[in-house]
Amino acid sequence: MSEPTEPEWEHAARRGLDQAIYAWGDDPEPRGRVMANRWFGRFPWENLHPHGFERTSPVKRFPANGYGLYDVTGNVWEWTTTGWSSSEPVDHEPSGSHGCCAPHRPELTEHARRVIKGGSHLCAPSYCLRYRPAARQGQEVRSSTGHVGFRCVRES
Repeated sequence: MSEPTEPEWEHAARRGLDQAIYAWGDDPEPRGRVMANRWFGRFPWENLHPHGFERTSPVKRFPANGYGLYDVTGNVWEWTTTGWSSSEPVDHEPSGSHGCCAPHRPELTEHARRVIKGGSHLCAPSYCLRYRPAARQGQEVRSSTGHVGFRCVRES
């Protein structure tokens, strides 16, 4: 088992909805249903947390995607093995070029950064809207925070 590359993570999160804004489709709250643990309210002053969680939530509190994966967006950012390059865009188009070939996996140094995906419970639509499969961010590998986690993958 290992962590996924950025293209592997995004493929799994999208579950075949390559052009959709969110992992579940284009509607942020289909039929009024909260689909991910994210920030609700005026960031950073007011979090209404209609889902009942002020910070991270237990797994399986929100619907699984079409592949049966829970919490692929929101809750915590997820590590990928893909190295971060500040010359790449923070967001890319849903059908962007990242899907075919993973970038070279750089040597890990003290200041090395990797791509994290999925956003966290601190992501608000009015601020960063990072709980979308297309969103990406760089994170130093030696940092620690309560809103970054990981997801293991295995070969099928």
